[in-house]
Order: sequence, then C-alpha cells, then structure tokens
Amino acid sequence: MNNWLSNLRYRFANFMVGRYGSDSLSRFMSGSVIVLLLLSLFTRLRLFNTLALVLLVLIYLRMFSKNTGARTKENAKYLAIRNGISRSFRDPKNVFSKSSFDRIREKWSRTIAERRAYHIYRCPACGQKIRIPRGKGHIMVTCPKCGREFAKNS
Repeated sequence: MNNWLSNLRYRFANFMVGRYGSDSLSRFMSGSVIVLLLLSLFTRLRLFNTLALVLLVLIYLRMFSKNTGARTKENAKYLAIRNGISRSFRDPKNVFSKSSFDRIREKWSRTIAERRAYHIYRCPACGQKIRIPRGKGHIMVTCPKCGREFAKNS
C-alpha cells in the first residue's frame, strides 16, 4: 500500500515538472470558490455554482500551465492590487489621513505665504535659487553654491 502511494506521488511530481503550480492568486481564487459554494448553499442560486465551477477550471488551468511567465505576471498584478488595498488598512495614518485635495491646498497656502515673506532670485553665474527676506532694502546677496556676490532689492 505504501509503495503504491509513493509511486503515485512520484508520478504526480514528475507530471508537475515545468508547470506553474499554486500561488497567491490561486489560493485567493480557491477561497472565493468556497465562499461562492457557501452562498449557493444558502441562497439556492445556480449562478454561484456556475461561478465556482468557472473559478475551479481557471485554477486548474493556471496550475497546470507551462507558460510560467504569464502566470507570474498575473500573480504580480494580483499582489500589487492586494498590497495596495491592505496597505490602507494596515496603516491607520492612511485611513484617517487628510484627502489629497487638503494636502495640495496646504502646500499651495505655504507656498503663497512663503512668497509673501521672501523674494526668490537666481544666481546670475550658476542659476542657483536663493531665498531673500522681503523688506530689507538694497542688499548684497552671496550665492551659497558658487560664492558670487550680486546686488538685489528685497
């Protein structure tokens, strides 16, 4: 009995050489099949049975596929989507953070306030941006990058 079972395992392992096998997407699809079968059991709708059967066929087609490059790309897309969704639930800062509109508005309000308080000049020699406080009159500005001095009104 034990010899027959080990022979069957050896044959299956030999059959699976060069084939894709199981991955994260396949495990997710298997869980979806179980959920669909439970929904079918409680609702008595054949639609859930049909969807479960289609998913099972897709799972086995993916597992026995020899096109490992395509299956790897499919799994990578699934993992990117799953990680994007789960990241927002793992990090409470992302769930309760400000909207992107609020962040943009804050950035522009800081920029406008900064422009009211400072002049932004470019060094004539190297092009480095230099921030000079307003209201200081005629001053000599020294470029921090190249060291050139030039006169400007603040």
